[in-house]
Order: sequence, then structure tokens, then C-alpha cells
Amino acid sequence: MKIYHDYDLTGCNSYRVRAVAARVYMPETDEDIAAIFSDRSRPRVILGGGCNVILSKAYYDQVDFVIFNNAFSACSVQGNRLTAEAGLPLNILSETALENELSGLEYFYDVPGSVGGAVFMNAETLGESFSDWIESVTFFDTQDLSFKTLPKQELAFGYRQSLFQQRPEWIIVRVRLGLPHGNSRAIHKKMMDNQALRRQKQPWDVPSAGSVFRRPSGRFVGQMIEALGLKGYTCGGAMVSPKHAGFIVNYNGQATGRDILELIAVIQDKVFAAYQVKLDLEQRII
Repeated sequence: MKIYHDYDLTGCNSYRVRAVAARVYMPETDEDIAAIFSDRSRPRVILGGGCNVILSKAYYDQVDFVIFNNAFSACSVQGNRLTAEAGLPLNILSETALENELSGLEYFYDVPGSVGGAVFMNAETLGESFSDWIESVTFFDTQDLSFKTLPKQELAFGYRQSLFQQRPEWIIVRVRLGLPHGNSRAIHKKMMDNQALRRQKQPWDVPSAGSVFRRPSGRFVGQMIEALGLKGYTCGGAMVSPKHAGFIVNYNGQATGRDILELIAVIQDKVFAAYQVKLDLEQRII
């Protein structure tokens, strides 16, 4: 396990908001995870790929950060089953499936984030949900300090939802996926086609954290925001993406968490005034 003090979090969040954590843990084994969360002296904040979070403070001295991305990231394959630790980036997961001629993860190749985040949020893209391929999830229960494994059927997966969102005391450790065998050329082609489609429609060359709001029933968030003329609207360094109105980007590299939250409030107010639709935030405020 690695421990850092006054750690720069800029590279640990996809908005590239500048922030510093007084103390950061990077676990590498199950024993590290048990040791970190058995100590109840300070609250802990978990970061995976940092691709669905808003860092609202410049300096975090009242909480410790536990960063999984690239630190807790082993992956193994047995037959058509792939087991991956929570910190493994999704692009590497997809590449591992390709190397083993396993299909199903092509849509997630260009999705930023980690395995743990994909489980927690039940990542969804182009009509595909990460939970489609989940068999079971292993987690650490910080209440009784034990590792547990539950099958997919007991984890309440839904549209960008999972039971883990209701159980913050459960720390996702690893996931087991069951994937069908496929043709490597066909899998690779689908990965490249999906990447091209995402990059055509979404901002990928400026820092962002993906879709800002959950999709309300019967509505498309981006269409409502665009119809209100908010594409390109800014608050400080935060901007409604000119490419896709459902995204906020750090267009000049200087956006703060406060800028992003201010812009979110403006969008929510204007959408509600025009459509009487309450936009629920999909991203996590830290």
C-alpha cells in the first residue's frame, strides 16, 4: 500500500479540477483495503477513475482519499469468465476481453472510468449496460469488516443504478463477468466503430466528466438544454459543451468545482422554468 501526503488530485478527476488531499491511500491488496477501512478515525472518500465526480474544494484536510485507479487493478481470465479488480480502467478491461476473444465489452472501450465506477453507476452507453455481463460482485462491508460476494440478481441493477448507491458502507473490490466468445476481428471493429461514434457526438478533447444529469422519463437532457440556447454558456472556466449540451467541460483548464456547481444550478433552474422538469445530478459531489 502506498500513502501520500498533500497529494495533487488534478490528474485523478476527469474535469481536471485542481485540488489537493491532505492524505491519500492507494491499496494494492485485499489486506490493504481491510486495514484502511478498519480504521474509523477519519472518514474516507473513494476515487476510481474520477470520471463521474466533482471536486468542490481546493484542499481536503478533513477526509482521507482512497484511490483505486491503476493501484488495485489486477485482471484474470478463465474460459469465458473475466475477473477484474475495481481500479482497472475500462479501456484495459475491454482490451483484455479482445485479447481473449471475448465479446460484450466493445461498447465500453472508449468509456472513461474504472471497473468499480462502472459497477457502482451501472455504466450505460449506446443502449448497453455494464450489468448485462456481471455475474457477481465482491465487496468489503465496512460495518462488519468482512469481504462478501453477491450475485447480480441481488444487486438491484437498473438504468445507471445499483444497490451500491444505497449502501455506501459497501466498498466494491472486484467483479466477475461472463462473456460470450467472439471473433477478434469483429470485436476490434466494433470497438473502433463505437469509439468513432462517441467522439463524433461527445466532447473528448477537453476535460469533462460525461453526462451531467440523469435522463428524465420521456425527455432528452441535451435537447432541452440546447433548445434553451445554453450551448457555450459559461460560469468561470466551466462551459456547457458546444458539441453536446448534456456535458459540461473545463474549457480553459481553469474551472473550479464551484464554477461547475454554479453552472449546474443555472441549467437546472432554466430547464425547470421552461419544462417543469427537475434534472437530477448524475455526478457525485465531493
